[in-house]
Amino acid sequence: MIRRQRLGVMHIFWWILAVFGLLFAGLFPQLLDRIGWMFGISYPPVLPILLALCFLFVKILTMDIERTKQEIRLRIMSQKMASYEAELQRLREEKLAQKDAENTEK
Repeated sequence: MIRRQRLGVMHIFWWILAVFGLLFAGLFPQLLDRIGWMFGISYPPVLPILLALCFLFVKILTMDIERTKQEIRLRIMSQKMASYEAELQRLREEKLAQKDAENTEK
């Protein structure tokens, strides 16, 4: 998927992190129970759910930040394109007016 540019490197990083987190939780459930008790969670099996919700929150936040950056870039590019089109139209009109002036002189 990276080769075909369907997923960027940072997106792959997030997915690999999620996979390793799930693998860790599946292989060492007792450790999650201990961590849950250390943080005062009375029902430790809810810890992976809480961590997943935090992970999703951060993931969505980073996606929104990236989307906002892309929208700003798109808006700037659209404004530049409109400016270039106006400049091109002005140059065409000047060239046309110059040709008309040369034709009327002849």
